[in-house]
Formats: sequence, C-alpha cells, structure tokens
Amino acid sequence: MPGVSRRAMLATSLGALGMTEARAADPLAWDFTFPAIEGGDLPLARFKGKVLLVVNTASFCGFTYQYEALEKLNKARMAAGLVVVGVPSQDFNQESDSNAKVKAFCDATFGVDFPMAGLSRVRGDDAAPFYKWVKAQRSWEPSWNFNKVLIGRDGKIMACFGSGDEPDGMRVQNAIAAALSATA
Repeated sequence: MPGVSRRAMLATSLGALGMTEARAADPLAWDFTFPAIEGGDLPLARFKGKVLLVVNTASFCGFTYQYEALEKLNKARMAAGLVVVGVPSQDFNQESDSNAKVKAFCDATFGVDFPMAGLSRVRGDDAAPFYKWVKAQRSWEPSWNFNKVLIGRDGKIMACFGSGDEPDGMRVQNAIAAALSATA
C-alpha cells in the first residue's frame, strides 16, 4: 500500500489480534482480553502465573452438564493455582442471545462462580483474538462446544481437548496436574 510503512501495517495487524508489537514474536495467553459477561473486560493477564482451562461453552448443548464438573474443578484446584474461564459462544447455534441470559442460566442452573467471558466467536475469521492465537500456535480450533484449552503458568498452550474430554476425566486431570506442578 503506497504511503503505509511495513511497520504501520504490522502494528495494524497486531492490533486486530489484540497484541502489541513487542509481544508479537512470542505471544502468550496473558496478551489477550475477552469482554466480560458482566460488562467491561476480562484480561487474561489478571491470571498471570496461574494455570487456565479456557472452555467454550453453550447453554443448550448435550455437553452443558460439564458446567457442574468445571465448577467443582475450579473450586477444588483454585488454591493450587487453577482458574477455569468460560467463553460462551453461539458459533454452534446452542447459546442464548445475550450475556444476561447466559449469566442467569449459569448462575441458576450450575452456580457457576468461575470467570465468564461475554459471548464470543471461537472459530473462523471472526474468532476472538485468543482463539486466533490458539489456531496459529496449534492449528486447532474448537470443533464443538465445551472444547478446552489448557494454558500453563508461563502463558503457553499446554494442551487442547475436545468435548468428549470430560473436565473430571483422567486425560484432562493428568494434564492439569502436570501444569500445576510446573513453574512459570
């Protein structure tokens, strides 16, 4: 583009991904922010040094029951440094149409107390910057609701799981235990 430097184009591209130029070479989960379900922002930097299990959720899915296990997991492993982050998404046409409805459902049905993002896209060109980063790092994106991304204390992706990988199943539990035992 005439009159536009490569540096300006890079800054614009990085901004679209929610990153600064300094972090572009080695982005970490802490560089991303979701909208918060209550309004405002939910910066993942708030959890720096902790282990995150980021889960794309939906209220009307056959896997919605996993909210119960996610809440138990969050409470049981919170003191050890785990934080579950729910990311409601309508990408698979199984979510309410407003943050207020999603929050009311999660509170009333499952007593969800872990941090929840506002409604977000999790796949494709319009995916939230966090999910674009995961796809760029792992060539992976959620294929359905209740897919999970495990982030280590260092902010790097440790593992990705599908819907069938239950929060209280051995595969997810072993990966979380390994992440919790590692230092940042």
